[in-house]
Amino acid sequence: MDHEASDLRHFIDAVERLGALRRIDGADPAIEIGGITEVAAGLPECPALLFDNIKGHQKGFRILTNTTVSAQRAAVALGIDPALRPLDALAAWKQRRGTLRMHPPERVGSAPFLANSAQGNAVDLGIFPAPVWHPGDGGPYIGSGSIVVMRDPDTGWQNAAIYRVQVHGRNRMTVQFDHAGRHGAGIAQKYWAKGEAAPVAVLCGPAPALFVAGFEYLPEGVSEYDFAGAILDRPLPVVSGPLTGLDLAASTEFVLEGRLLPIEQESLPEGPFGEFTGYYAAEARPGPVMVVDAIHWRDDPILLGSPPMKPPRFHFGLPLRAASIWSELERCGVSDVIGAWQHVAQLMTVVAIRQRYAGHARRAAMIAGAQTYMGRLVVVVDEDVDPSNLADVMWAITTRCEPSEQVDIVRNGWSSALDPRLLPEDRARGQTSNSKMLIDACKPFAELDRYPRVSALTLAQARAIEDRWMHAIRPR
Repeated sequence: MDHEASDLRHFIDAVERLGALRRIDGADPAIEIGGITEVAAGLPECPALLFDNIKGHQKGFRILTNTTVSAQRAAVALGIDPALRPLDALAAWKQRRGTLRMHPPERVGSAPFLANSAQGNAVDLGIFPAPVWHPGDGGPYIGSGSIVVMRDPDTGWQNAAIYRVQVHGRNRMTVQFDHAGRHGAGIAQKYWAKGEAAPVAVLCGPAPALFVAGFEYLPEGVSEYDFAGAILDRPLPVVSGPLTGLDLAASTEFVLEGRLLPIEQESLPEGPFGEFTGYYAAEARPGPVMVVDAIHWRDDPILLGSPPMKPPRFHFGLPLRAASIWSELERCGVSDVIGAWQHVAQLMTVVAIRQRYAGHARRAAMIAGAQTYMGRLVVVVDEDVDPSNLADVMWAITTRCEPSEQVDIVRNGWSSALDPRLLPEDRARGQTSNSKMLIDACKPFAELDRYPRVSALTLAQARAIEDRWMHAIRPR
Protein backbone atom coordinates (compact mmCIF):
# COMPACT_ATOMS: atom_id res chain seq x y z
CA MET A 1 0.00 0.00 0.00
CA ASP A 2 1.29 3.47 -0.89
CA HIS A 3 0.76 5.45 2.32
CA GLU A 4 0.64 9.23 1.81
CA ALA A 5 1.52 10.05 5.42
CA SER A 6 4.83 8.28 6.00
CA ASP A 7 5.97 11.28 8.02
CA LEU A 8 4.44 14.53 9.25
CA ARG A 9 5.63 16.54 6.27
CA HIS A 10 4.15 14.14 3.73
CA PHE A 11 0.93 14.28 5.73
CA ILE A 12 0.90 18.10 5.60
CA ASP A 13 1.41 17.97 1.83
CA ALA A 14 -1.49 15.52 1.46
CA VAL A 15 -3.78 17.69 3.61
CA GLU A 16 -2.84 20.79 1.64
CA ARG A 17 -3.72 19.02 -1.62
CA LEU A 18 -7.15 18.34 -0.12
CA GLY A 19 -7.55 22.08 0.59
CA ALA A 20 -7.85 21.40 4.32
CA LEU A 21 -4.75 23.24 5.63
CA ARG A 22 -4.62 26.83 6.91
CA ARG A 23 -1.33 28.63 7.62
CA ILE A 24 -1.28 31.09 10.51
CA ASP A 25 1.54 33.53 11.26
CA GLY A 26 2.35 35.49 14.39
CA ALA A 27 0.23 33.71 17.02
CA ASP A 28 1.22 33.70 20.69
CA PRO A 29 1.88 30.25 22.24
CA ALA A 30 0.47 31.51 25.55
CA ILE A 31 -3.21 30.54 25.14
CA GLU A 32 -3.68 32.11 21.65
CA ILE A 33 -2.51 29.08 19.63
CA GLY A 34 -4.72 26.83 21.77
CA GLY A 35 -7.64 29.22 21.38
CA ILE A 36 -7.31 29.38 17.59
CA THR A 37 -7.06 25.59 17.51
CA GLU A 38 -10.27 25.20 19.53
CA VAL A 39 -12.26 27.74 17.50
CA ALA A 40 -11.15 26.16 14.22
CA ALA A 41 -12.01 22.67 15.50
CA GLY A 42 -15.57 23.85 16.06
CA LEU A 43 -16.05 24.96 12.43
CA PRO A 44 -17.93 22.70 10.02
CA GLU A 45 -14.88 22.41 7.74
CA CYS A 46 -12.53 21.95 10.72
CA PRO A 47 -9.19 22.77 9.02
CA ALA A 48 -5.72 21.65 10.07
CA LEU A 49 -3.59 24.58 11.23
CA LEU A 50 0.14 25.14 10.64
CA PHE A 51 1.52 27.92 12.86
CA ASP A 52 4.74 29.77 11.94
CA ASN A 53 6.46 32.99 12.99
CA ILE A 54 5.29 32.09 16.49
CA LYS A 55 5.68 34.90 18.98
CA GLY A 56 9.00 34.66 20.83
CA HIS A 57 10.39 31.92 18.57
CA GLN A 58 12.54 31.56 15.49
CA LYS A 59 10.76 31.45 12.13
CA GLY A 60 10.45 27.88 10.91
CA PHE A 61 9.93 26.40 14.40
CA ARG A 62 6.32 25.46 13.75
CA ILE A 63 3.27 23.80 15.32
CA LEU A 64 0.64 21.67 13.54
CA THR A 65 -2.76 21.31 15.23
CA ASN A 66 -6.16 19.81 14.41
CA THR A 67 -4.10 17.16 12.67
CA THR A 68 -6.62 14.30 12.56
CA VAL A 69 -9.77 15.87 14.04
CA SER A 70 -11.73 15.48 10.79
CA ALA A 71 -12.80 12.12 9.36
CA GLN A 72 -11.03 12.99 6.12
CA ARG A 73 -7.65 13.65 7.74
CA ALA A 74 -7.96 10.68 10.09
CA ALA A 75 -8.45 8.56 6.98
CA VAL A 76 -5.27 10.01 5.43
CA ALA A 77 -3.33 9.13 8.59
CA LEU A 78 -4.63 5.56 8.42
CA GLY A 79 -3.93 5.13 4.71
CA ILE A 80 -7.65 4.98 3.86
CA ASP A 81 -9.39 6.78 0.97
CA PRO A 82 -10.24 10.26 2.36
CA ALA A 83 -13.18 10.53 -0.07
CA LEU A 84 -15.11 7.84 1.80
CA ARG A 85 -18.11 8.81 3.90
CA PRO A 86 -17.25 8.75 7.62
CA LEU A 87 -19.07 5.49 8.45
CA ASP A 88 -17.62 3.83 5.35
CA ALA A 89 -14.13 5.01 6.32
CA LEU A 90 -14.58 3.54 9.81
CA ALA A 91 -15.80 0.28 8.28
CA ALA A 92 -12.71 0.24 6.06
CA TRP A 93 -10.48 0.78 9.11
CA LYS A 94 -12.33 -1.94 11.03
CA GLN A 95 -11.65 -4.36 8.18
CA ARG A 96 -7.98 -3.34 7.95
CA ARG A 97 -7.61 -3.38 11.75
CA GLY A 98 -8.67 -7.01 11.81
CA THR A 99 -6.08 -8.08 9.23
CA LEU A 100 -3.10 -5.87 10.07
CA ARG A 101 0.29 -7.56 9.98
CA MET A 102 2.75 -6.20 12.52
CA HIS A 103 6.05 -4.93 11.12
CA PRO A 104 8.94 -4.65 13.60
CA PRO A 105 10.89 -1.40 13.10
CA GLU A 106 13.88 -1.27 10.77
CA ARG A 107 17.14 0.15 12.11
CA VAL A 108 18.74 2.78 9.89
CA GLY A 109 21.99 4.69 10.18
CA SER A 110 20.77 8.27 10.40
CA ALA A 111 17.73 10.50 10.77
CA PRO A 112 16.89 14.07 9.74
CA PHE A 113 16.42 15.09 13.39
CA LEU A 114 20.14 14.50 13.98
CA ALA A 115 20.94 17.53 11.79
CA ASN A 116 21.04 19.71 14.92
CA SER A 117 21.88 18.71 18.51
CA ALA A 118 22.65 20.22 21.89
CA GLN A 119 23.71 18.47 25.10
CA GLY A 120 24.29 19.23 28.75
CA ASN A 121 24.38 22.92 29.62
CA ALA A 122 23.62 23.81 25.98
CA VAL A 123 20.14 22.27 26.26
CA ASP A 124 17.41 24.90 26.15
CA LEU A 125 13.84 23.72 25.70
CA GLY A 126 12.83 27.34 25.15
CA ILE A 127 13.88 27.18 21.50
CA PHE A 128 10.82 25.01 20.82
CA PRO A 129 7.37 26.63 21.03
CA ALA A 130 5.32 24.87 23.74
CA PRO A 131 1.80 26.27 24.05
CA VAL A 132 -0.28 26.93 27.11
CA TRP A 133 -3.24 25.23 25.46
CA HIS A 134 -6.13 26.20 27.77
CA PRO A 135 -6.59 29.36 29.86
CA GLY A 136 -6.44 27.47 33.15
CA ASP A 137 -3.51 25.17 32.36
CA GLY A 138 -0.64 25.08 34.81
CA GLY A 139 1.99 25.83 32.18
CA PRO A 140 3.23 25.09 28.65
CA TYR A 141 2.87 21.56 27.30
CA ILE A 142 5.25 20.30 24.62
CA GLY A 143 3.66 16.86 24.91
CA SER A 144 0.02 16.67 23.86
CA GLY A 145 0.63 14.71 20.68
CA SER A 146 4.19 13.60 21.42
CA ILE A 147 5.38 10.01 21.92
CA VAL A 148 7.15 9.02 25.16
CA VAL A 149 9.58 6.12 24.60
CA MET A 150 10.79 3.89 27.45
CA ARG A 151 12.39 0.44 27.60
CA ASP A 152 11.44 -2.28 30.09
CA PRO A 153 14.69 -3.13 31.94
CA ASP A 154 13.68 -6.77 32.34
CA THR A 155 12.35 -7.69 28.90
CA GLY A 156 13.75 -5.04 26.56
CA TRP A 157 10.23 -4.23 25.31
CA GLN A 158 9.90 -0.58 24.30
CA ASN A 159 6.72 1.31 25.01
CA ALA A 160 6.00 4.31 22.77
CA ALA A 161 2.81 5.93 24.02
CA ILE A 162 1.26 9.37 24.34
CA TYR A 163 1.48 10.98 27.78
CA ARG A 164 1.20 14.65 28.53
CA VAL A 165 4.54 16.45 29.00
CA GLN A 166 4.81 19.84 30.72
CA VAL A 167 7.84 22.13 30.37
CA HIS A 168 9.21 23.57 33.61
CA GLY A 169 12.38 25.33 32.50
CA ARG A 170 15.54 25.07 30.43
CA ASN A 171 16.00 21.30 30.92
CA ARG A 172 13.17 20.14 33.19
CA MET A 173 9.84 18.57 32.21
CA THR A 174 7.21 16.43 33.92
CA VAL A 175 5.62 13.33 32.40
CA GLN A 176 2.09 12.52 33.54
CA PHE A 177 1.07 8.85 33.25
CA ASP A 178 -2.59 9.39 34.35
CA HIS A 179 -2.60 6.31 36.59
CA ALA A 180 -0.29 3.58 37.87
CA GLY A 181 -1.66 1.03 35.40
CA ARG A 182 -0.20 2.77 32.35
CA HIS A 183 2.69 0.91 30.76
CA GLY A 184 5.06 3.86 31.06
CA ALA A 185 4.37 4.12 34.78
CA GLY A 186 5.09 0.41 35.26
CA ILE A 187 8.40 0.67 33.41
CA ALA A 188 9.43 3.74 35.42
CA GLN A 189 8.65 1.95 38.68
CA LYS A 190 11.00 -0.89 37.76
CA TYR A 191 13.90 1.55 37.50
CA TRP A 192 12.86 3.54 40.55
CA ALA A 193 12.62 0.39 42.69
CA LYS A 194 16.37 -0.04 42.08
CA GLY A 195 17.04 3.61 42.88
CA GLU A 196 17.74 4.41 39.23
CA ALA A 197 16.41 7.03 36.85
CA ALA A 198 14.54 5.66 33.82
CA PRO A 199 16.01 6.46 30.38
CA VAL A 200 13.32 8.27 28.38
CA ALA A 201 12.91 10.03 25.04
CA VAL A 202 10.08 12.28 23.89
CA LEU A 203 9.39 12.24 20.15
CA CYS A 204 7.83 15.53 19.05
CA GLY A 205 6.24 15.67 15.60
CA PRO A 206 5.88 11.90 15.00
CA ALA A 207 4.57 10.35 11.81
CA PRO A 208 0.74 10.24 11.91
CA ALA A 209 0.80 6.42 11.93
CA LEU A 210 2.87 6.46 15.13
CA PHE A 211 0.60 9.17 16.57
CA VAL A 212 -2.38 6.84 16.01
CA ALA A 213 -0.47 3.89 17.48
CA GLY A 214 0.37 5.96 20.57
CA PHE A 215 -3.36 6.21 21.37
CA GLU A 216 -4.07 2.51 20.88
CA TYR A 217 -4.70 0.21 23.84
CA LEU A 218 -2.01 -2.34 23.01
CA PRO A 219 -1.22 -5.26 25.32
CA GLU A 220 1.93 -5.19 27.42
CA GLY A 221 4.86 -6.40 25.35
CA VAL A 222 3.41 -5.21 22.04
CA SER A 223 5.26 -2.28 20.51
CA GLU A 224 3.56 0.81 19.12
CA TYR A 225 6.39 0.85 16.59
CA ASP A 226 5.21 -2.53 15.29
CA PHE A 227 1.62 -1.25 15.10
CA ALA A 228 2.69 1.92 13.26
CA GLY A 229 4.50 -0.32 10.80
CA ALA A 230 1.29 -2.28 10.35
CA ILE A 231 -0.59 0.92 9.48
CA LEU A 232 2.14 1.91 7.01
CA ASP A 233 2.38 -1.69 5.74
CA ARG A 234 6.15 -1.51 6.04
CA PRO A 235 8.68 -1.26 8.88
CA LEU A 236 9.02 2.09 10.62
CA PRO A 237 12.66 3.27 10.36
CA VAL A 238 14.35 3.87 13.74
CA VAL A 239 17.77 5.01 14.95
CA SER A 240 19.43 4.46 18.31
CA GLY A 241 19.23 7.47 20.59
CA PRO A 242 22.73 8.97 20.89
CA LEU A 243 22.30 9.35 24.65
CA THR A 244 19.70 6.79 25.78
CA GLY A 245 20.15 4.01 23.22
CA LEU A 246 16.36 3.89 22.88
CA ASP A 247 14.86 3.27 19.45
CA LEU A 248 13.77 6.64 18.05
CA ALA A 249 11.50 6.90 15.00
CA ALA A 250 13.69 8.39 12.27
CA SER A 251 10.85 10.44 10.77
CA THR A 252 10.32 12.43 14.00
CA GLU A 253 10.70 16.22 13.79
CA PHE A 254 12.59 16.69 17.07
CA VAL A 255 13.61 14.52 20.01
CA LEU A 256 14.25 15.17 23.71
CA GLU A 257 16.44 12.57 25.48
CA GLY A 258 17.01 12.28 29.19
CA ARG A 259 16.25 10.62 32.53
CA LEU A 260 12.99 10.28 34.45
CA LEU A 261 13.97 10.69 38.08
CA PRO A 262 12.39 8.69 40.92
CA ILE A 263 9.48 10.78 42.13
CA GLU A 264 10.76 10.40 45.71
CA GLN A 265 13.97 12.11 44.59
CA GLU A 266 12.46 15.06 42.78
CA SER A 267 9.03 16.21 41.68
CA LEU A 268 7.45 19.34 40.25
CA PRO A 269 3.81 20.49 40.28
CA GLU A 270 2.18 19.02 37.16
CA GLY A 271 -1.05 20.52 35.80
CA PRO A 272 -3.80 21.37 35.91
CA PHE A 273 -4.51 20.48 32.29
CA GLY A 274 -7.83 20.66 30.40
CA GLU A 275 -8.89 17.13 29.50
CA PHE A 276 -10.98 15.59 26.70
CA THR A 277 -14.13 15.73 28.82
CA GLY A 278 -14.03 19.53 28.62
CA TYR A 279 -13.14 19.85 32.32
CA TYR A 280 -10.08 20.02 34.53
CA ALA A 281 -9.89 16.60 36.15
CA ALA A 282 -7.53 17.64 38.97
CA GLU A 283 -5.52 20.50 40.33
CA ALA A 284 -1.72 20.60 40.24
CA ARG A 285 -0.08 17.59 41.83
CA PRO A 286 3.49 16.27 42.09
CA GLY A 287 4.77 14.85 38.82
CA PRO A 288 7.93 12.87 38.03
CA VAL A 289 10.71 15.02 36.58
CA MET A 290 12.46 14.34 33.31
CA VAL A 291 15.92 15.89 33.12
CA VAL A 292 16.54 16.65 29.46
CA ASP A 293 20.19 15.89 28.72
CA ALA A 294 20.10 16.22 24.92
CA ILE A 295 17.88 17.68 22.21
CA HIS A 296 17.96 16.91 18.48
CA TRP A 297 15.97 18.63 15.75
CA ARG A 298 15.40 18.84 12.03
CA ASP A 299 15.83 22.12 10.25
CA ASP A 300 12.52 24.00 10.69
CA PRO A 301 11.03 21.44 13.10
CA ILE A 302 7.28 20.96 13.57
CA LEU A 303 5.56 20.11 16.87
CA LEU A 304 2.43 17.99 16.50
CA GLY A 305 0.03 19.52 19.01
CA SER A 306 -3.10 17.58 19.90
CA PRO A 307 -4.59 19.22 22.99
CA PRO A 308 -7.76 17.72 24.47
CA MET A 309 -10.72 20.03 23.85
CA LYS A 310 -14.33 20.35 24.94
CA PRO A 311 -16.45 17.77 23.07
CA PRO A 312 -17.48 17.18 20.37
CA ARG A 313 -13.91 18.10 19.38
CA PHE A 314 -11.62 15.10 19.69
CA HIS A 315 -8.15 13.92 18.61
CA PHE A 316 -9.58 11.80 15.80
CA GLY A 317 -12.41 12.50 13.37
CA LEU A 318 -12.96 8.75 13.10
CA PRO A 319 -13.83 7.09 16.44
CA LEU A 320 -11.24 4.34 16.27
CA ARG A 321 -12.42 2.68 19.48
CA ALA A 322 -15.91 2.36 17.98
CA ALA A 323 -14.35 0.13 15.33
CA SER A 324 -13.04 -2.09 18.12
CA ILE A 325 -16.50 -2.23 19.73
CA TRP A 326 -18.01 -3.09 16.34
CA SER A 327 -15.53 -5.96 15.97
CA GLU A 328 -16.17 -7.11 19.55
CA LEU A 329 -19.91 -7.28 18.92
CA GLU A 330 -19.30 -9.53 15.93
CA ARG A 331 -16.82 -11.69 17.87
CA CYS A 332 -19.49 -12.19 20.52
CA GLY A 333 -21.90 -13.45 17.89
CA VAL A 334 -24.13 -10.40 17.53
CA SER A 335 -25.34 -10.65 13.96
CA ASP A 336 -26.35 -7.91 11.53
CA VAL A 337 -24.36 -5.06 13.04
CA ILE A 338 -24.62 -2.31 10.43
CA GLY A 339 -22.22 0.10 12.08
CA ALA A 340 -20.97 1.71 15.28
CA TRP A 341 -19.89 5.23 16.17
CA GLN A 342 -18.95 7.33 19.18
CA HIS A 343 -20.04 10.92 19.84
CA VAL A 344 -19.08 13.49 22.48
CA ALA A 345 -15.40 12.49 22.38
CA GLN A 346 -16.19 8.73 22.79
CA LEU A 347 -18.50 9.32 25.79
CA MET A 348 -21.62 8.23 23.85
CA THR A 349 -21.63 5.01 21.81
CA VAL A 350 -24.18 4.22 19.11
CA VAL A 351 -24.68 0.84 17.43
CA ALA A 352 -26.90 0.25 14.41
CA ILE A 353 -28.35 -3.22 13.83
CA ARG A 354 -30.83 -4.97 11.58
CA GLN A 355 -33.16 -6.60 14.11
CA ARG A 356 -33.51 -10.35 13.69
CA TYR A 357 -35.07 -11.44 16.98
CA ALA A 358 -36.56 -10.13 20.23
CA GLY A 359 -33.77 -9.02 22.55
CA HIS A 360 -31.31 -8.38 19.70
CA ALA A 361 -31.01 -4.66 20.55
CA ARG A 362 -30.57 -5.27 24.29
CA ARG A 363 -27.88 -7.85 23.64
CA ALA A 364 -25.93 -5.40 21.50
CA ALA A 365 -26.37 -2.64 24.09
CA MET A 366 -25.05 -4.74 26.97
CA ILE A 367 -21.94 -5.90 25.09
CA ALA A 368 -21.19 -2.40 23.80
CA GLY A 369 -21.73 -0.95 27.28
CA ALA A 370 -19.14 -3.30 28.74
CA GLN A 371 -16.55 -1.97 26.27
CA THR A 372 -17.14 1.79 26.65
CA TYR A 373 -14.41 3.64 28.54
CA MET A 374 -15.97 6.38 30.72
CA GLY A 375 -19.08 6.55 28.53
CA ARG A 376 -22.47 6.87 30.21
CA LEU A 377 -24.70 6.49 27.17
CA VAL A 378 -25.09 3.52 24.82
CA VAL A 379 -27.75 3.74 22.12
CA VAL A 380 -28.88 1.02 19.72
CA VAL A 381 -30.72 2.07 16.56
CA ASP A 382 -32.24 0.38 13.53
CA GLU A 383 -30.44 -0.04 10.20
CA ASP A 384 -32.18 2.98 8.67
CA VAL A 385 -30.42 5.31 11.14
CA ASP A 386 -26.88 6.53 10.48
CA PRO A 387 -25.02 6.03 13.80
CA SER A 388 -22.45 8.70 12.80
CA ASN A 389 -25.18 11.35 12.45
CA LEU A 390 -26.10 12.59 15.92
CA ALA A 391 -29.26 14.35 14.66
CA ASP A 392 -30.41 11.07 13.10
CA VAL A 393 -29.70 9.22 16.35
CA MET A 394 -31.65 11.76 18.40
CA TRP A 395 -34.57 11.42 15.98
CA ALA A 396 -34.60 7.68 16.64
CA ILE A 397 -34.45 8.18 20.41
CA THR A 398 -37.31 10.66 20.41
CA THR A 399 -39.59 8.69 18.06
CA ARG A 400 -38.82 5.03 18.82
CA CYS A 401 -37.73 4.79 22.44
CA GLU A 402 -40.37 4.47 25.18
CA PRO A 403 -38.30 5.36 28.28
CA SER A 404 -40.37 3.29 30.69
CA GLU A 405 -39.75 0.17 28.61
CA GLN A 406 -36.56 0.66 26.62
CA VAL A 407 -34.04 2.21 29.02
CA ASP A 408 -31.84 0.21 31.41
CA ILE A 409 -29.20 1.33 33.92
CA VAL A 410 -26.03 -0.69 34.55
CA ARG A 411 -24.09 0.26 37.67
CA ASN A 412 -20.36 0.17 38.46
CA GLY A 413 -19.20 0.36 34.86
CA TRP A 414 -15.73 1.15 33.48
CA SER A 415 -14.73 4.76 34.13
CA SER A 416 -11.60 6.80 34.91
CA ALA A 417 -10.12 9.30 37.33
CA LEU A 418 -10.65 11.87 34.54
CA ASP A 419 -14.43 11.53 34.98
CA PRO A 420 -15.65 14.96 36.19
CA ARG A 421 -18.73 13.41 37.83
CA LEU A 422 -16.71 11.38 40.35
CA LEU A 423 -16.88 12.59 43.92
CA PRO A 424 -13.48 13.77 45.19
CA GLU A 425 -13.44 11.17 47.96
CA ASP A 426 -14.19 8.36 45.46
CA ARG A 427 -11.43 9.56 43.14
CA ALA A 428 -8.98 9.77 46.06
CA ARG A 429 -9.52 6.12 46.99
CA GLY A 430 -9.45 4.91 43.38
CA GLN A 431 -13.16 4.13 43.06
CA THR A 432 -13.43 5.08 39.41
CA SER A 433 -16.68 3.58 38.17
CA ASN A 434 -19.89 5.02 36.78
CA SER A 435 -23.33 3.89 35.72
CA LYS A 436 -24.29 3.46 32.08
CA MET A 437 -27.63 4.13 30.46
CA LEU A 438 -28.53 1.60 27.77
CA ILE A 439 -31.09 3.10 25.38
CA ASP A 440 -32.94 0.84 22.97
CA ALA A 441 -33.95 3.32 20.26
CA CYS A 442 -35.09 0.61 17.87
CA LYS A 443 -38.65 -0.01 16.76
CA PRO A 444 -40.26 -2.62 19.06
CA PHE A 445 -39.45 -5.98 17.48
CA ALA A 446 -43.05 -7.17 17.76
CA GLU A 447 -44.21 -4.05 15.93
CA LEU A 448 -41.74 -4.01 13.03
CA ASP A 449 -44.43 -4.75 10.44
CA ARG A 450 -46.90 -2.23 11.87
CA TYR A 451 -44.63 0.67 12.83
CA PRO A 452 -45.44 3.89 10.94
CA ARG A 453 -43.56 4.22 7.66
CA VAL A 454 -40.68 6.71 7.48
CA SER A 455 -41.30 9.63 5.12
CA ALA A 456 -37.63 10.48 4.44
CA LEU A 457 -35.29 8.95 1.88
CA THR A 458 -33.65 5.71 2.89
CA LEU A 459 -29.91 5.87 3.52
CA ALA A 460 -29.30 4.15 0.18
CA GLN A 461 -31.57 6.60 -1.65
CA ALA A 462 -29.94 9.60 0.03
CA ARG A 463 -26.48 8.34 -0.91
CA ALA A 464 -27.50 7.91 -4.54
CA ILE A 465 -28.69 11.53 -4.60
CA GLU A 466 -25.48 12.70 -2.94
CA ASP A 467 -23.32 10.83 -5.43
CA ARG A 468 -25.14 12.40 -8.38
CA TRP A 469 -25.91 15.90 -7.15
CA MET A 470 -23.68 16.86 -4.21
CA HIS A 471 -21.32 18.78 -6.53
CA ALA A 472 -24.21 21.14 -7.27
CA ILE A 473 -25.51 21.34 -3.69
CA ARG A 474 -22.28 21.80 -1.74
CA PRO A 475 -21.18 25.42 -1.19
CA ARG A 476 -18.19 26.43 -3.31
